Amino acid sequence: MIGIFDSGYGGLTVFKEIRKLLPDYDYMYLGDNARAPYGGRGKEKVTSFSREAVKFLFDKGCHLVLFACYTASSLALRELQKEFLRAPGITDKKILGVIRPVVEHAAKHSRKGAIGIVATRATIDSKALETELKNLKPELKIFPKACPLLVPLIEEHWHKTPEARMILKKYLRSLKNANIDTLILGCTHYPLMMSDFKRFFGKKVDVLNGGKIVAESLVNYLERHHEIKSLLSKNGRITYYTTDDPERFFEFGRYFAKVPIEKVERVSLS
Repeated sequence: MIGIFDSGYGGLTVFKEIRKLLPDYDYMYLGDNARAPYGGRGKEKVTSFSREAVKFLFDKGCHLVLFACYTASSLALRELQKEFLRAPGITDKKILGVIRPVVEHAAKHSRKGAIGIVATRATIDSKALETELKNLKPELKIFPKACPLLVPLIEEHWHKTPEARMILKKYLRSLKNANIDTLILGCTHYPLMMSDFKRFFGKKVDVLNGGKIVAESLVNYLERHHEIKSLLSKNGRITYYTTDDPERFFEFGRYFAKVPIEKVERVSLS
């Protein structure tokens, strides 16, 4: 099985794209909604929460876990890869994140080498995306911008209001003045405001669809790692877990995933 983990509902935007390209696999989606958002938390807390999520999904039979969360990928991924995957006897499990495929795409396709990043405060403060981009191309000009209000607005379905659009414009003004040509949406919630991002910047800026990029990268990863691919079951089954109210997950999850969600089980990670 493939496990998909996010602190909230945003990871469903990535999962949606993965299912388009890999529809036959069995999946478990875990949303730590009771402790969301992670974006305002520190590294120690995010790592602790992410560790519990990884252990839960591995114990449930997942051989591959994807952090569909930029904050967890920024603050916890490397440490947990070392912790879980270098343990004695662990040869059949992998943990992946969303940052590497997206920054590789941005670095490769940016026309002028001017890349903007919008993300939660924790992701921006970690400098994880900046570091990865600079490692790929030191000459890149990076313009990060924390947008802490967007996730709560999206999770409450307020992101289509005039007030939300006003807040978004205020966040993006400095990036427009910087003449970026590529924008990384460094939070898996933000694609739900994709049309607003594109409307603000127009055709001069390539606003990246991170979910699609990550899905394509996962397809490529499985083609290159048959030792993992061969362990993944293919029955088209999907199991959803949340640490919060299942009814709320039904309501919001279907909006994010754009597909019917038939059953959600409430679990405790701590």
